[in-house]
Amino acid sequence: MNIFSDIIGSADQPGFREDLHRLDHAHAVDHLRLSRSDLARRRFRGLTDAGREVAIALPRSQQLFDGAILELKASAALVVRVETEDWLRFVARDAATALRLGYFAGNLHWRVRFEGDVLLIAVETERRVYLDRLEPMIQSGEIRPLRTAEVAVR
Repeated sequence: MNIFSDIIGSADQPGFREDLHRLDHAHAVDHLRLSRSDLARRRFRGLTDAGREVAIALPRSQQLFDGAILELKASAALVVRVETEDWLRFVARDAATALRLGYFAGNLHWRVRFEGDVLLIAVETERRVYLDRLEPMIQSGEIRPLRTAEVAVR
């Protein structure tokens, strides 16, 4: 098992981009896929796409991110990739309901963000958990779930 205790750089940095491109064409770039919540961790074990078991032991001064390079050799590289996040999107029928929805999400410690009048809730467990909790507000018409491509119209 390889232990990685330092982030070499970012896959977006010009100096590393060319090397990674060359290694990628040689099928020599391995990825450690992490959830967004795993990025805060500094010590854990994981399995790469190639099936390699790795251990991460970063100092407090470093934090993982999408594109973090953990290994870069002439013959191989290991790059962190963060899984795409899933977000539920809701629009409230009025400002008072939007306030209640935000308060409700905050009390449940749900991670949220805003896009104009739309409240986005990060799906960090099963989608059904969030939808079940919000079902009374959905059924009453106080909030309306939006599909990803749908835009809220007031």
